[in-house]
Amino acid sequence: MRYWLMKSEPHDFSIDDLENRPNQTEPWDGVRNYQARNFMRDGMSVGDRALFYHSNTKVPGVVGIMKIVSEAYPDPTAFDPEDKHYDPKSNPDNPRWYHVDVGFERKLSRTIGLSEIKARADEFGDFQLIRKGNRLSIMPVSKAQWDLILSME
Repeated sequence: MRYWLMKSEPHDFSIDDLENRPNQTEPWDGVRNYQARNFMRDGMSVGDRALFYHSNTKVPGVVGIMKIVSEAYPDPTAFDPEDKHYDPKSNPDNPRWYHVDVGFERKLSRTIGLSEIKARADEFGDFQLIRKGNRLSIMPVSKAQWDLILSME
């Protein structure tokens, strides 16, 4: 099993939205960064777990836990000219963008804020989330980093 952190802006898609979806699952679509796509396509497996992170909000931070419930498959939003994630260079015969389905596991009892995580940077080691200039929406998390975040709950 591998561990991940996946960011979403709560006004677009929140942990509450995931919890309220039928079967509490949803495609994690719209990713348009090659490294993040590669993490989903080449690194994620069914059964992996992910921290749900709310970004671009008053208190950005980890708000919940989800599981990866599908292997990566082509993201159909890339083929739809009416979708905001449309990419004319991607097509079903040669997809450029992929996504996975995620499933709700639980909300944390409180938000573990980015400022709290940064305050303990020495304990997190080389954590991509707190790397200067990092803007990736999906990133790997070590087991030690996973455990440390959950210990802060």
